[in-house]
Amino acid sequence: MSTFGPLVAYRPGLADLHPSGCTNHTWERSRLEWWVGSPGEPLALLEAFLVEHDLRVSDLARLPSVTDHRTAARRIDTGHRICGAAVMISPRVLGGGRGSPSPAVPDLVCVVYEHGPAVSPGLPAGTFDLGPWRASWTPAQHAAAVDTVRQAIARGDVYQVNVVGHTSAPYAGDPLPALARVAALPGARYGGVLAGAGWAVGCASPETLVEVSGGRAVTRPIKGTRPATATGRAQLLRSAKERAEHVMIVDLERNDLARVAQVGSVRVDELYGIRRWCGLWQAESTVSARLVDGTGLAALLAAIFPGGSVTGAPKLAALDVIAALEPVGRGPSMGAIGWVGPDRVDLGLTIRTVAADGERLHLWAGGGITWSSDPRAEVAEAAAKAAPLRAALRAQH
Repeated sequence: MSTFGPLVAYRPGLADLHPSGCTNHTWERSRLEWWVGSPGEPLALLEAFLVEHDLRVSDLARLPSVTDHRTAARRIDTGHRICGAAVMISPRVLGGGRGSPSPAVPDLVCVVYEHGPAVSPGLPAGTFDLGPWRASWTPAQHAAAVDTVRQAIARGDVYQVNVVGHTSAPYAGDPLPALARVAALPGARYGGVLAGAGWAVGCASPETLVEVSGGRAVTRPIKGTRPATATGRAQLLRSAKERAEHVMIVDLERNDLARVAQVGSVRVDELYGIRRWCGLWQAESTVSARLVDGTGLAALLAAIFPGGSVTGAPKLAALDVIAALEPVGRGPSMGAIGWVGPDRVDLGLTIRTVAADGERLHLWAGGGITWSSDPRAEVAEAAAKAAPLRAALRAQH
């Protein structure tokens, strides 16, 4: 059994989402936790909760530009003020799909932080032992699911589907230091740990679901993976399969953003840039749009969530295939995690994510399937994405 309690320790990583001077001067003011089956519409509840705490997300088109973090740091004093909120959203908030293998983890979490003189506690030290991993499907079953997607593509049902596998392992002791090691992996733009009573989530995601500042929304879809070697980079750059898969998702993201964008404002700022995450090269694009006046956070998320790179295209048809094929639900993975502040919304996809309940750790990994996908290569790619997380969880310092 675990020894962790209702600690919240979300610390944004390399993107410095929360003003650096605030890191040791914030404490939890209040939180919202929601599970599927609870009363209320979750995205509306989230928006209302943030607005109640003076975070202006009811009209993101009027959200001011990001302030200089050094200026924000200088404004800290002993008076209590809202700094911002950590947010985590499961894809289950939209309904459908299978039940979560980690039901203790809420489907929606929002933790509001306040400035104050107290220093926030760090992650506690404690013993931790991790048992053997047990996958929810075998490599052969995973490969068969890839073949099933290829057949659906051949019939014209879908163009691409992101297929995700799940594995879990028993543990004893305190999982928070292990999750913190996951969050500290290189390239974790959304690296952090978020915890509550009987659950915790560690994220090392490099992928932006949506960032909003100064009335402009930006998404950075990632599709295409190779080993982080010179050969792997060259392969990723010249792969027709990876580029076609990537462009398909960029088009989907353009269409999603267009639902809440001013006419003619959607643009692709960068196409197929190569980025590094741990030992992998990945292809990333940047798509942005000017939001329509009056667009609130709930409306924005309804338009773009879940992210196209973890669903497929067309999105609704891909979600139906996912629900039929994947043996367990995605839990908090393939959703969103990030920070909402007075001048910015910055949410990453919960890829490269590990969840802890009272007895087991849960990890998800997968990839986008197209007609030209090789089932064995897709199984290997999912394993390559999971490997740094599993190594970080086992590391001892």
